[in-house]
Formats: sequence, structure tokens, C-alpha cells
Amino acid sequence: MDLPQIYTDGSCLKNPGGTGGWAFTLLENGKQWTMSGGSDSTTNNRMELQAVIEALYFAQGPEYIIHTDSQLTMKCAKLEYRRNANKDLWSEYEKARNGRNINWIWIKAHNGNYLNEYVDRLAREEAEFLKK
Repeated sequence: MDLPQIYTDGSCLKNPGGTGGWAFTLLENGKQWTMSGGSDSTTNNRMELQAVIEALYFAQGPEYIIHTDSQLTMKCAKLEYRRNANKDLWSEYEKARNGRNINWIWIKAHNGNYLNEYVDRLAREEAEFLKK
């Protein structure tokens, strides 16, 4: 059985403190779902993590593969790095994760991975929309 795949990304136009956007796309059972949103006065790291949180709240299964271009998000989630910043979001991440098994794959940003480029574009569009 192939595990469902989630691609996430976050963006912040003026880091820190600018408008930001997040996006994810979920591939599961031959279907694709995509969501995006944004926030005022944020950081790129918060938006990267927000994308993961939103994806996990949306997803219902017991196990997922999350693809991210954020080494910080991935390594903090795997407890390889300390979660020194954004503790409110890390607490929310644990609630959203709800004990599910998450497998992480790091993707180099802007390197031609179609779904990574797709969520990157959506996150940036959300940030630009809020800027107006």
C-alpha cells in the first residue's frame, strides 16, 4: 500500500514581520486536495509549520509522508533540533499530529519538483494577496 503524500510550503514576503502564506496539497486514494491561507506579520518559519499543521488537521489517516523544503521544520518535527521558537505552533503541531506516524522527506526548494513548486506558488500568492 502506498502511503498518502502531503506537500507543504510557507512564504513570507518581508521576513520577519511581513505578510505570509502557507499551502499544502494532499494526494490520497487517487485524489488530490489543496488548501492555502495566510497571516499578517509573520515569518517564513511560522508559515512553513502552519502548512504542516493545516495539512494534518485536514488529513484523517494514520500515516503520511510529508514533503517539505524546510530543513528546520522537518528536523524540529523529528526532534533532531530543539523547538526553540514558535512554541505555540509546535504545541498545535502535536495536537494536529495526534500520535500519527509521519514520515518526512526533504526536497530542495526551486529544484523542479512539480508539487513543491505548486505549493510554493500558492503560499506566495496568499502572502501577496494579504499585502494588498
